[in-house]
Amino acid sequence: MSRLLPTTTNASTERTGDPSLLCIDDDRTSDVLAALSSETARDVFRELNERPLTAAALADRLDMSIQSVSYHLENLSETGLIDVADTCYSEKGREMDVYAVSEEPLILFLGTEDDQPGLRMAFKNLAVAVGPASILIALWETLARYVGSGVGEA
Repeated sequence: MSRLLPTTTNASTERTGDPSLLCIDDDRTSDVLAALSSETARDVFRELNERPLTAAALADRLDMSIQSVSYHLENLSETGLIDVADTCYSEKGREMDVYAVSEEPLILFLGTEDDQPGLRMAFKNLAVAVGPASILIALWETLARYVGSGVGEA
């Protein structure tokens, strides 16, 4: 008999939004740095960068209490670093939130907002210079994985 309620998620960790620039002198940067100030918070964030997880799954993976994980999830969520990406259900039918990194990538810049125009121009120049090379590197890595996996061998 199939389950009526989903016990797994289709949420992903793909970041589709445009990056936001956090400057050292803005309030959001202070909030982000405060939320990531503990090693435990950074561990939670790193795990969610790998895959979306429930609080219970995070607690298991990090060998922590669910209360501690929930505390860090709340702090990370308040700053917009993570979001509730989906809902699934436990074996007992309890509703559980599935957390994932925010779709908005962030770039931390250790300069002031006054320095932003120069930084944006530097990023544009870098993207123009690195763009074609990064495409070739991605193709090379894909080919290497294909050949290394034995696919195509007789």
